[in-house]
Amino acid sequence: QVRPVESGGGVVQTGGSLRLSCAASRRAFGGVGMGWIRQAPGNEREVVAGLRWSDDGTYYSDSVKGRFTISRDNANTVYLQMNSLKPEDTAVYYCNAGGHFSGTYIPHRTFWGRGTQVTVSS
Repeated sequence: QVRPVESGGGVVQTGGSLRLSCAASRRAFGGVGMGWIRQAPGNEREVVAGLRWSDDGTYYSDSVKGRFTISRDNANTVYLQMNSLKPEDTAVYYCNAGGHFSGTYIPHRTFWGRGTQVTVSS
């Protein structure tokens, strides 16, 4: 089964930056767009960013607004640029494709990547 593929996680100090990548496209997964969702130990999943295929419209959670940027290139890759990272950003970050939007990005139930770990040290 085809699924999005994430890369780019790692360990960074507070205030640092990381860029995550996700191989995903409208052609492969359809739907209205794609999103990045994170989950920290003991916490529920949180949608942090979404991107709409049709017009590159974006969504950000309040917790990352102004620090994270979602974008895509012409080679079927979607990025999450994460700046000014904080220890509370530590989580496994998942790429999801083919979902839709209703105020926030609503993940597709099937098209999940395997996740990539982001650790922000204090």
